[in-house]
Formats: sequence, structure tokens, C-alpha cells
Amino acid sequence: MARAANRWDHLALALGAASYACLLFVWFLLPAFLSPVIDDLGLTNWQAGVLVGAVPLTYIPLSLVSGLAIDRVGPRLGIGLGLLVFGAAGALRGLATGFPSMLAFTLLIGVGATGITFGLPKLVAALYPQERVGSASTVYVLGSYAGSAGAFAIGRPLLGPTLGGWRPAFLYSGLAVLAFAVVWFLGTARIEPEGGDDGRTFSPGSLREDARRVLSSRAMVLLVVAGTGYLLVNHGLQGWLVTLFEDRGIRPALAGLTTTVLVAGQAIGALSIPPLSDRLDARRQAVVCSGLLVTAGTTVLILAESALVVAAAGIVAVGVGLGGVGPLLRAIPVELEGIGPGLTATAVGFVFAVGEIGGFLGPFLIGSLLDLTGSFVPGLGAIALAGLVIAAAGWLMTGVGG
Repeated sequence: MARAANRWDHLALALGAASYACLLFVWFLLPAFLSPVIDDLGLTNWQAGVLVGAVPLTYIPLSLVSGLAIDRVGPRLGIGLGLLVFGAAGALRGLATGFPSMLAFTLLIGVGATGITFGLPKLVAALYPQERVGSASTVYVLGSYAGSAGAFAIGRPLLGPTLGGWRPAFLYSGLAVLAFAVVWFLGTARIEPEGGDDGRTFSPGSLREDARRVLSSRAMVLLVVAGTGYLLVNHGLQGWLVTLFEDRGIRPALAGLTTTVLVAGQAIGALSIPPLSDRLDARRQAVVCSGLLVTAGTTVLILAESALVVAAAGIVAVGVGLGGVGPLLRAIPVELEGIGPGLTATAVGFVFAVGEIGGFLGPFLIGSLLDLTGSFVPGLGAIALAGLVIAAAGWLMTGVGG
């Protein structure tokens, strides 16, 4: 059972949120600069879609393994190594000469990203009592929103012109993350949990048993379905939204700022829906409502065409839905019988191992369908359908609140 949190634990959570912000900033610099990167490297829309979906693609083979490892080595080391890896890869992206090298460095960002994505749920589960895990998860999820918003609101409009283009913006952002990794290790030196203290080892039998316990849970399978829809929407929209607005005639700087509306909606959803589901013991209903908001908002975005204010309202609705379901994907496993804090990283790793198929397909489908049809509408239709999948998975989920 987790002990009472102290000030060092709160500092670790704040630094964890900053780590997530760093990850999403470096990750989404590519979508923010997608148009000039396409032009400079001579990419097709298909190749651009692959690049935007490359980080989610790495989660498919690595997530479960990374989760099992972090449940053993502990969140501090897992997050620290993640910062070092994706920071170096982010800097190297600034030196890419074409599609192959840009793809390789982007995949390496994904390798480091798993340390953050699965280290943070483990950190929260180890430092905070179960009734506070949902609220603590919201803190670091808000950090991720700040990072992705910063990539679009600061990266393209400010860093690009100030530093001289996308290459120096990528390079210096990655170097800044490497510096922050030192801050992470120093600032978390006094937190207690370093790894599993319950006898878990890296033996094949121990790894198989943990994986079996997670994979045999029906609620976890439905959570994976919801996670697949969530990641398809999240990466698909964030990867292409700037380009979509540019295609509708919005100038690049305004398109980037408009995309931050999605992140603002996510923040609203994260601050309202998970705490409300805690109060009302209504996890299932929260997931259902979040999925329906995604579908409704995407439908508005399709119909709005050049009506910027109406489109922004649709984006806010999608963001609120995503913000609602995101923390729940990380908090619900802690509450499930047979999983709990001890297998949190493994369980969340399972969600992302399968779910990131959607994370890759989202950007890929939008880019491929754009090449085939010359329109964003088919890709946005897939996004709207994914919202219904989230809602259906939530409705069928048992063993959680509501």
C-alpha cells in the first residue's frame, strides 16, 4: 500500500509532468513544422503520414516490454533514461537529410517516449494512495497538453523564426531535454520507490505471470479498445490539424495557434471529467460521454469547412472528450482486481502496445486518404467513428465505477 505522499513526492510529480511536457513538445514539433519539412525533404503525403505516426508505431512492439521493465527497475530510472533517449533523438532530427534518417530518429524518440508514458503511471501509483491516483494522473497529463500546445503555439510561430527554421528548433529543443534529464535525476534523488519491492524479477516465469494476469482481464481488453480509439483520434488530429487548416486557407501562424484550441479542450476535459467520475463513481459513464464528445466534435469540424469559429467549437468538443478519457486509461488499471499499483506499468503498457496501432493508423489514414481522394473528409470520418468505438467500449466495461 502506498504511504502518505510528502513534499519530495509532490516535487517528483511536478518534474514528471515537466518530463511529459518535454516529450510532447519534441514529439509534436514535427507536426507543427510539417509543411516546411515536407517541402525541404521532398516528402509525399504518404511519407509525411508515416513520420507523424512513427512514434506511436514504436509503442506497438515495445509497450508491454517497457511496462514490465519499469515495474521492476522503478519509475525514476525509467523516466530518466527515457529523457536521455528522446532528447538525443530529437536533437538528431534537426540533422536529418531525408525520409530514411528522419524516420530513424523519430522512431528513436518513440523508444525514449515509452519510459515517460509508463514510468509516470508507475510513479503515481507508488507515491500516492489509490483514491488520489486519478487526480495525480491529471497533473502529469496536463503536462503533456502543455508540451503539445507549446509545440504549435511556440515552436512554429516563435522558435522557428527566432532560431532560423525547423532544423535549429529541433536541435536545440533536444539539447534542452538532455539538460532537463540532469534536473530530473537530481530532483528525484530522495523519493523512495526505485523498483518493485514485491519480489518481481526479470526471469521469464515472472514476466510471463505478470503478462498473463493483465491479459486475462476483460475490463483491460475493453480498456485497450478504448485506448486504440483514443490514440487514433489524438495522434491523427494533432498530426494533421495544422495542415488541414492551412489547406482551408488559414495562414500557418494562425493555423498553429488554432490547433492549441484542441489542447485547451483536453485540459478542460482532464480537469473536469476524471474528478467528476471520482465523485460520482461513474468511470463507465465518463468513458462513454468522452467518446460521444469526440464524435460530435469531429462531425462539426467536417461540416464547418471555412467557418473558423464553428470549427474551433468542434475542436474544443473533441479535446474535452480526449482530455476526459486520457487520464482514465491510466487510472482505471490501478483500481482493477488482480492488477493494482504493482502491475500498473505493465497494464498501461498493454493498453499502449495494442492501442498505438490506432495511434499509427490515425495519421497514416488521414495522409493516405488525402492522397487518394484529395480531401480530409474521409480521414475525419474515421476519427468520428473512433469516438463511437470509445463510447461502446466504455458502455461494455464492467469491474469499474458505474
